[in-house]
Amino acid sequence: MRIGIIGASGRVGTRLIETILANPGLELAAALVSPGSPLIGRPVAGAIEYRPADKTIRSHCDVMIDFSTPAASLAFQDLLGTQSTPVVIGTTGFTTQHEEMLSRYAENRPMLVSANFAYGFEAFKLAALGFARQMPGAEAQVGETYHARKKAEPSGTSRMLAGEIAAMRSLSMGFAAPETPVVVNREGDTVGINEVRFNLGSGEAAFTFTVHTLSAYAEGAIAAAQWLVNRAPPPGRYSLADSLNR
Repeated sequence: MRIGIIGASGRVGTRLIETILANPGLELAAALVSPGSPLIGRPVAGAIEYRPADKTIRSHCDVMIDFSTPAASLAFQDLLGTQSTPVVIGTTGFTTQHEEMLSRYAENRPMLVSANFAYGFEAFKLAALGFARQMPGAEAQVGETYHARKKAEPSGTSRMLAGEIAAMRSLSMGFAAPETPVVVNREGDTVGINEVRFNLGSGEAAFTFTVHTLSAYAEGAIAAAQWLVNRAPPPGRYSLADSLNR
């Protein structure tokens, strides 16, 4: 499977390249960086060099994996136009308007979008949502711990978890549940700890997912890319939950 990486010089992009090069069943087809990157022209592997995106990139890749910025992600989607190249998007920070734009682009190609591709995270999220569905009266709280250099505001992962848990509780109770609060922690070089707690009054339930290495995000994104290529679904937006229903 020939994979192109958007945001190839980033924290996850670098791990994606390492994972692809270490797997004989995968081939790095493109390593895309911003037009102003000092890495442009430098070799990555074999004949592959870091370079900015252009309209010819689509002919070299079976699938694209995007861990860049909202602006770069949308610019690449525009560059693809009506092409059907499947895309995995792990970029976060999209606004509501951006999300609407992504949905329109997905009318041309299959697009799997998630705020967290850590391998196993989706199963963790579904377990927490299942508890919220069965025990909707339990007050919920989302917590996160990431490295000290990350912005001190809730991540896309936590916002997604909080929103989906509140929606599930509302559905089960038949009326609007309060917003799910998010507790933010920044500590050392922590890769990622996500937690959902439910206060039962006389007890508490806690679901915790810990990422030990950035490679977990790369592995999950590649698994999603393999699902897109092997299953070849029609154009549209897909989630990690769709890829688990193999």
